[in-house]
Amino acid sequence: MKPTLLILAAGMASRYGSMKQVDGFGPNGETIIDYSIYDAIKAGFGKVSFIIREEFAEPFKAIFEPKLAGRIETDYVYQSFDLTPFGINEQIERAKPWGTAHAVLAAHKQIHEPFCVINADDFYGYEAFEKMAQFLTTEVADDKYALMGYQIDRTLSDYGTVSRGVCAVDENGNMTEVNERTEVYFKEDGSVAYRDATGEHPLSNDTRVSMNFWGFTPAVFKQSEELFRKFVEANKNNPKSEFFIPLVADDLIKTGTASFKVIPTANKWFGVTYKEDKPIVQASISELVNNGTYPANLWD
Repeated sequence: MKPTLLILAAGMASRYGSMKQVDGFGPNGETIIDYSIYDAIKAGFGKVSFIIREEFAEPFKAIFEPKLAGRIETDYVYQSFDLTPFGINEQIERAKPWGTAHAVLAAHKQIHEPFCVINADDFYGYEAFEKMAQFLTTEVADDKYALMGYQIDRTLSDYGTVSRGVCAVDENGNMTEVNERTEVYFKEDGSVAYRDATGEHPLSNDTRVSMNFWGFTPAVFKQSEELFRKFVEANKNNPKSEFFIPLVADDLIKTGTASFKVIPTANKWFGVTYKEDKPIVQASISELVNNGTYPANLWD
C-alpha cells in the first residue's frame, strides 16, 4: 500500500500577513505545496490529503485539482473548533484551532495507511520524501515511527524567531526527547539560541530539529486522542495553548508506546514565516530550476 502525504495547511499565517499556503514562489506561480507534492509523487506516495479550514476549501480545490487530476488521489480534511469527534462536548472559545497534533487527529477517519505529515509552507527537497517513503513502506510499525532530522542552523530565518521541535538523539539514531521551542533564532555572532519564560538558552548549531516531517501509522490517532482530551481540559482557559505534534511524540517515547527514528538529512531547509522570506525562497527555487532539479513548468 502506497503511503499518504498529509499536508498541514490550516494555519492562519499571521506573521506572514496573507495566505502563504497558496502564494506563488516558482517561475510560473507554483506554490511550495506544488513542489512537495511533485517530490512525493516521484518518491512513490499514493494520495495527498490537505488539512485546511473549511472556508479555504474552494480556493484550494481551484488551485490544486486541475494540476493533480490523474497524477495522485486527493482529499480534504477540515480542522475546526468542534471537539465532539474526540469525545469533548464542551464548547471552548478560541481565535484559532488547537495546533498541529489536533490537525493530524482531524484526519482519523480518512487515513488508513502509513502516512507522513508535512507543513504547507516548508520546502523539504526530494531526498526527504524519498527517505520517508522508504521508511513508510519497509520499516514503520505501530510502535516505530520516524521524523526527518534537520540541522538547526540550516533551518532558521534571518528575519525573526521560528518554532522548532528540538530533538535529543541516542547512539542508535532514535529520538529520546523533543521539545517545541517557539522562539529560535540566530544571534549576532552566528550562534543559535532560543527564548522562553526563563530567558535565553544556547543551542549547538548541529542540533537536530523536527521540521514537522513525521512518519506514522494510523495507530497514532488512537494513541494521541486521550492525550488531547487531557490537554484540552488542562488548557481550556489558555486561548493561546497549542497541541503540537512534538508533545505527542514526547509522550509516546516516555511511556514506551513508540520509538521515533531520526532520519538525518543535510539538506538546507527553506520556508516562509515572514514576508521578507519570500524573495529568498523564490531565488532558491529559481536556482533549483536552473540546475535542472525541477522543470521550469512543474506540471507540464
